[in-house]
Amino acid sequence: MPAHASAPDSSSWRRRLLDWYARSARDLPWRSDEFAERYGAWGTLVSEFMLQQTPVSRVIPHLQAWLRRWPNPTAMSSASPAEVVHQWANLGYPRRALWLHRAAIEVSERHGGAVPRDVDALLGLSGIGDYTARAVAVFHYGDRHPVVDTNTRRVIARAVHGRSQPEPASKRDLTEMAQLLPEDRQEAAAFNAAMMELGAVICTARAPQCTACPLASGCAWLAAGRPDTGDRRRRQARYEGSDRQARGAVLKALRDVQGHALPAAEVLQDWPDALQRHRAIDSLVADGLIEAAEGALLLPRGEREPAAQSSSSSSRR
Repeated sequence: MPAHASAPDSSSWRRRLLDWYARSARDLPWRSDEFAERYGAWGTLVSEFMLQQTPVSRVIPHLQAWLRRWPNPTAMSSASPAEVVHQWANLGYPRRALWLHRAAIEVSERHGGAVPRDVDALLGLSGIGDYTARAVAVFHYGDRHPVVDTNTRRVIARAVHGRSQPEPASKRDLTEMAQLLPEDRQEAAAFNAAMMELGAVICTARAPQCTACPLASGCAWLAAGRPDTGDRRRRQARYEGSDRQARGAVLKALRDVQGHALPAAEVLQDWPDALQRHRAIDSLVADGLIEAAEGALLLPRGEREPAAQSSSSSSRR
């Protein structure tokens, strides 16, 4: 770390952040003792799947409905892929639903229905990457690991390195966060959550509230005058008019018929771009999110290995 990054290593820097978090943390369902007692590590795992690249406000009602229907991995493992995709509704990135379903089956078959605590065992489940595995181990089981999401990376980029935006994600992020963690396990878990919270509500991407930040006095970026140092991360294409929008529209049409098949020619027949419509249908079939049979389309009926995972980084907390 550069010379100007000495402040984050001090206990006073960590204490200011932890004190701020204790006073200011949002009241979110997955942070409550009642939630942990009722749903255990499964509740944390489901919330982390849903929070990947999805705003908290959209996740909360879906999470509550999901856990009422499938309060544990064993309950979900007996569901069909069609039921899972239908329940996912409009959360976006629907392959996460199939990964979560596969993970529930794996937990039931390999771990006796109990979500494992060990990070390597968690990484062995479908759809789980570095972020999600450590998030479950830390936020439910209380183990000491670095947990790094987009918000955490932005706080480190600014406070430690003086950059306006983080570099593209890499394994180095876990190493840097590990260097900042308190030794105490309970404080380390709270510190992980506090870094995410700070990035989500104060140190935001477009309008950081530096005057309200508990780390302002030690922030390298603020001390440098908040320079624009550029952003090398890949930009996501806009949703309107995208293939993602077309895929979502196909899935909605099939969810709306409650598990029945629709003639393929009737699915999005008025979509303005016929080639995009075909791409959307073909990609959904390839991902196992829908099936094509005898000229009709329907939600998946049987067990199928989900397509390869893309990302497990969350926008949570």
